[in-house]
Amino acid sequence: MAAPDSRSAARERGGATDVVGVVVLSGCAVWSLISAAGREARPEGALLAVFAVAAGYACGRICGTLLPVAAASAAALAALGLAIASRQGVPGANVGAATQAGHTGAAAALLVLAAGAACCAAAAARPPVLRLGLRMLALAVACAAPALGSVVGFAAALGVLLCSLAAVRMRRRTVALGGLALVAGLVVATSWGVAEDALPDGLTVSLEGQLTQNRVALWQDAIALVQEDPIRGVGPDRFGKLSSTAQQSIGSDGKPHSAWLQQAAEQGVVGVALLGAAFGWMLYGLLRSPRSTPVVVSAGAALTALALLASVGNALSFAPVTAGAGLLAGLATARAAAEDEVGAGTQAARRTAADSRAT
Repeated sequence: MAAPDSRSAARERGGATDVVGVVVLSGCAVWSLISAAGREARPEGALLAVFAVAAGYACGRICGTLLPVAAASAAALAALGLAIASRQGVPGANVGAATQAGHTGAAAALLVLAAGAACCAAAAARPPVLRLGLRMLALAVACAAPALGSVVGFAAALGVLLCSLAAVRMRRRTVALGGLALVAGLVVATSWGVAEDALPDGLTVSLEGQLTQNRVALWQDAIALVQEDPIRGVGPDRFGKLSSTAQQSIGSDGKPHSAWLQQAAEQGVVGVALLGAAFGWMLYGLLRSPRSTPVVVSAGAALTALALLASVGNALSFAPVTAGAGLLAGLATARAAAEDEVGAGTQAARRTAADSRAT
């Protein structure tokens, strides 16, 4: 049995994380309603995303406590199945139009979540054969990305796997999670620099070649809309109606293909702050998680890769992706009772053996 002090400390850490999560997610939901008030706006999409994250997180906490390895493995297979099942990566995609960058980004996001869940399961598994098999599953997920037309998804999923392998020898998760947060911040800053044309000419031209001029024009429209109402934005789901680039683009879905720029345009700087707080809350939960460092870093790498994809794509506009992000965060912050008891029993047996040898 685990010591009472360690258990109470774990419950206190989990309780603090839950309180922060409730405050942040409630703020996201309330602010979407405030930014929509008095306008022909539709906050339903933003509310659905918030509820999907909350539901996924709660499910992950429950399943991660009862069956940490099995639940993470099932989540990995489910995300991989969702990515393969639809021609454009996720159910509900507009199959009548050409594949948009955001849709392929959603497929990549599902593959990243699948790789992250497989790596978390591998880090929590005890039999070496099972651990190897789960890591091979993560590698298979990465290799499935090119077949689905997502080279970015392959790179992101492979990066998650490599981070998970490196985390095996890590002892301090603070440095790893801090580095992941820094990477996410740098990508957001770079996308802002591209939209504002604030980067060196050579770098801007190179990035525009990768991002396409249409997406850069959408980002510039988003910046222009932020300037109209920097506090509340123009209202949820109104970007497509107010962006000239979106209206002139064939097969446009009316979104800027950048989560934080869409949030800035439609819900102002407060919406961006809340979106950043939601990501920060997940990293904070991982920092205080009772799970092992390899599990935490694997989940953190997957969530950071998802944040990078969302910064340059439309991944967070799909409920399976947002729910999957919450599920992965919940799995990695759950108190795995069975694992803790086994680990505590093993440590107690070792102490007893040492004491007997000493006497």
